Amino acid sequence: MDVEEETARIVAEMRRRAVPGRAEGEKRYLKSDFVHLGTTVPEVRKVARTAAVRSRDDALALAETLWTLTESGLAVHEARMAAIEILVRWVRLLEPKDVGFVERLVRDSASWVYVDGLAEKVVGQLASGEVLDVWVGDSCMWVRRTALLALLPGVRSGRPDLGRISRYGDLVIGEREFFIRKALGWVLRELSKKDPAWVHKWVTERIGTISGVTIREAVRRLPEADAQGLLDAYRRR
Repeated sequence: MDVEEETARIVAEMRRRAVPGRAEGEKRYLKSDFVHLGTTVPEVRKVARTAAVRSRDDALALAETLWTLTESGLAVHEARMAAIEILVRWVRLLEPKDVGFVERLVRDSASWVYVDGLAEKVVGQLASGEVLDVWVGDSCMWVRRTALLALLPGVRSGRPDLGRISRYGDLVIGEREFFIRKALGWVLRELSKKDPAWVHKWVTERIGTISGVTIREAVRRLPEADAQGLLDAYRRR
């Protein structure tokens, strides 16, 4: 595969599919300093899926080139989104050692809009528990968020790592960073769909330290009486 040629084709196709007027609105919503073409996420995904990827090297090289693409010295939002979709689409070709490449993208991310897809759909498939154990204590907030969200595939498949969910939750429950509080609540909410009793017990035991952002997410899918009881206890604390 000619990486430069394929990158140019993908960007040209995303530009062709751009929605007039969308770019500026998206920039405001994401508080972004990047170049925006105005292409919707579904269209970015469609274009990315047409990439001529045949090997692990192809996937990594194309993702790298799209991620680092600039116009007028600025990164291109849709190119970064396409890079993520390339890694998601061909994650089966990647190897555990490639988690280092993905970590670099996470650290270079400026928004949840890039981190979340990488966390669940790429890191969640590649990273070992030992890697995530290190990441959850990292000084970079986006890396810590990734460690939490990388637990979601196990939750959704019915094989949750309850030990790590509990340990990571205890490590971050006192953080004031919104994106960490939200991520913990998100994991608990997804788990509550399959194991509401575990989530109810875990939250009950931490009602004195859990944040409002986290508990509101955590109780969203619990039985109404359980959810209301936890919210009442949180307000009384």
